[in-house]
Amino acid sequence: MVDLEGPDPDASIFVRVLSADDHARIVRIDERITRRSRGEWYRQRLHRALAEGSITVSLGAVLDGHLVGALLGTLQYGEFGSPEPIAVLDTIVVDPDYSARGVGRALVDQLVKNLRGLRVERIRTEVDWSERSLMGFLAHAGFQPVPRLVLELPLREP
Repeated sequence: MVDLEGPDPDASIFVRVLSADDHARIVRIDERITRRSRGEWYRQRLHRALAEGSITVSLGAVLDGHLVGALLGTLQYGEFGSPEPIAVLDTIVVDPDYSARGVGRALVDQLVKNLRGLRVERIRTEVDWSERSLMGFLAHAGFQPVPRLVLELPLREP
């Protein structure tokens, strides 16, 4: 766990593991950001994180006494033929009322610390090209483009 000073010296961000009780709050935060409901997706991701023990890859940030951000991911071994373990960051959400207060950074910093303890050397994620602010945040956190090409096959009705 980490207790990091935010921009307000009287407020600190506490990063902890997620629990099943966090589901509703994470969904509400995501709905405010994306304007869509992905409750079942988050239920499955959270269940997987808790059941499979990849809890060190799924974290929540608490500020002002309640959950204000979350990070969900998995550990994968041998993804796409790569022999070393890699962490995959599925999503990171921060309540818009708490943006620019260090919440996302606290989550990523704790994730990095946890993964280094597990001897995982890389975190990978995907970002929609139009998500400029998210790309900026990830670049500031140290993420870089890699020499990999993501391919997609649209499955349309014939």
